[in-house]
This record gives sequence, structure tokens and C-alpha cells, in this order.
Amino acid sequence: MEQLLQYTVTGVTVGMVYALIGLSFALIWKSSGVANLALGGMVLIFSWFTYSMTVQLGLPYWLALPLVIVFALAVGWLIERFALRPLIAQPILSLITVTLGVFYFLEGLCVFIWPWMVDALPRIFPPEPFHIGTAVVAQAYVWAAVVSLVLFGILTLYFRYHKMGIAMRATADDQFAVQACGIPVTRIFSTSWMFACVVAAIAGVLISWIGGLHMGLVETGLKSFSVVILGGLDSFIGCIVAGPIIGLAENVGGGYLTPMTWAGLKGVIPYIIIIIVLFIKPYGLFGEVRIERI
Repeated sequence: MEQLLQYTVTGVTVGMVYALIGLSFALIWKSSGVANLALGGMVLIFSWFTYSMTVQLGLPYWLALPLVIVFALAVGWLIERFALRPLIAQPILSLITVTLGVFYFLEGLCVFIWPWMVDALPRIFPPEPFHIGTAVVAQAYVWAAVVSLVLFGILTLYFRYHKMGIAMRATADDQFAVQACGIPVTRIFSTSWMFACVVAAIAGVLISWIGGLHMGLVETGLKSFSVVILGGLDSFIGCIVAGPIIGLAENVGGGYLTPMTWAGLKGVIPYIIIIIVLFIKPYGLFGEVRIERI
């Protein structure tokens, strides 16, 4: 029972970071209808950029983190402006393929700049863990979950009540209608990519505090696809519900089934969930069901 509680608490807190990475995907999908396959590369490069600011340049976190956010905004603008904007009005498959190309470019750039590819960020939280019942949880896990919840709340309010947030939602439904209202669609796309990069940067820093810097951050970004598939591609609520479910399934399933199967089972569980959900409920728990006539 004590072991189950440990797996549960750890899984839910890690799942909140998965949900935050999934939110970065949902931001792009919700505003432009593009599947962002560059997500793993974005998480990787922003995490290593944080390493450069804090370790290689020796900057304190209060100065380094704002610089990371500025860098994320710049990367989001550059991706939209030079990789995606030339493909406006092109087939959606072209846009998705370009995001995959961006992923490989960012991954290769990380390997070129930081070839050792294994390191750690300086500790920011006290070493004393939290005790939740019989479970012992490092403070990085708990604070990562708290930061994720706060960001979810802020972005949900932004999309529901702010003019730009409403315009971003409308753009995903009908770009021509938005243009007819005098709102530049390119500005909406640029803003959504900048937001998505900032969210990916924050999620990358949080997951790096938990597990360190390594190439597995790419897999963490890819695992978050299971979050948006389970929760729904266009649903923020779906991300926040599905993230802890994925983290819980990964930790509990990996903890109990790995001794009976093989060591790599834990990393496969999110992808198994993707396959099951696509068979049973392809639009996810909270995704919008659309029936299109062909």
C-alpha cells in the first residue's frame, strides 16, 4: 500500500508537467489547426538553453528564467514567420511535415551545441522532501505540479475572456471569417506559436529539475501526445485531466509490471494508451466531435 501511494503521488505530479507540455500542443491546434510535431525538440532546446544561462554563464535564476522566456518568444516567432507562414493556404500535411522538420533541426542544434547531452540544472528547491502520508516526494515534483496548475488557470482565462484569446479560438474554426472581421490571421498564428514556445520552455525547465538534462526530454515531449489524444486535441480541460492519468498509468504500471516483463515497459505505456484511445474514443475525453462530409 505504501508503494502504491508513492507511485500515485509521483505519477500525478509528473503527469501535471506532461499536461503542461500537452497544453503547448493544444495551443497551436486550438488556434491554427496544425499538429505541432516539433514539441519534443522545443522542450529539449529550451531546457538546454536554461542550462547555458544558469551553469555556463552562471546567471541566477531570477535573471536566467526571464531570458529563457524571451528566447522562447523569439524562437516561436521565427518558426511561425520563416517555416510556417510561407505555407499558409497549403495542404495541412505540408504544415505538419514542416513541424517535423523543425523538430529534427532543433534536436540536431542541441546535439551540436551541447554534445555531451547529459547534465543537470542547479538546484532551486530545498533538499528536504515533502511527506504525503507514507509517500516521500521531492519538492521539485510538487512545485512543478503547482506551477502547471497556475499556468493552466491563466491560459484558460486568457482564451475565454481576452480579445486575442477569443480571436485565436475563432481562427481555428474559420480563418476567412476572422479575416473578414479585420483581424490579421498571421498575427494570430505568430502569437499562438510564441505562447506555445513559452509554455514548452517552462515545462522543459520543470521536467529538467525533476529528471535532469538528457535526450530523454525529446521522448517526454512525444509522450505528451498521449495527453492530447486522451484529453482531446482542442481541450485545455482535457490536458489537465489526461496528464495526471498518463503519469499515473506510467508510474503505477511501470512499477508493478516491470518486474514481470521488461525494463522498458514504463516508457511504452503512454503509446499503448494512444492506440487504445484511438480505437475506443478517437476524439478524446473532451475533444470536439466533428463529422465532416467528404
